[in-house]
Amino acid sequence: MFSAPRFRNRLLKWYERNARSLPWRGIDDPYRVWVSEVMLQQTRVAAVIAYYLDFTARFPAVSRLAAAPLEAVLAAWSGLGYYARARNLHRAAKRIVEAGGLPRSFEALRELPG
Repeated sequence: MFSAPRFRNRLLKWYERNARSLPWRGIDDPYRVWVSEVMLQQTRVAAVIAYYLDFTARFPAVSRLAAAPLEAVLAAWSGLGYYARARNLHRAAKRIVEAGGLPRSFEALRELPG
């Protein structure tokens, strides 16, 4: 018989033993988590790691991303594919800066490009 609590506990124990060390885990920076989530859409984790590190070094904060020319953002994204993600990330960063910070509600977050 299926038991959700038992399954949850087993899954968490498996994760403790097998979790990969990834640069976006264990951080308390919504911007960097957001960048990782966008990069990971339809892209393998192994391919994202180097791009994530380079991208967040080049654009360490949402304000820096918003202020960057689109060409610089696309150049930093080059090779990762699905360039609409980079364009939307850039457009969303501009809106976030204009609004004074990341949206606090799920609904407002969904209104961002991408």
